[in-house]
Amino acid sequence: MNSDQPKPDNQSMQTSASHSTGSQDPSETRAIQAHCLFHGNQEILISHNGEHYRLRITRNNKLILTK
Repeated sequence: MNSDQPKPDNQSMQTSASHSTGSQDPSETRAIQAHCLFHGNQEILISHNGEHYRLRITRNNKLILTK
């Protein structure tokens, strides 16, 4: 990044949409706020390669991913 350019703020990085092509630079890994995924729910289903995974928020506010 050029030092003349302002750094993007965390909010825009966390909510920006991008499609991975498999050639993403690891230094460009983005963080997504959990509330953006859960939308007030305690669990969500994630589909990956034909399999379903359950991501849930525990009573202790931890995340658990199960197959």
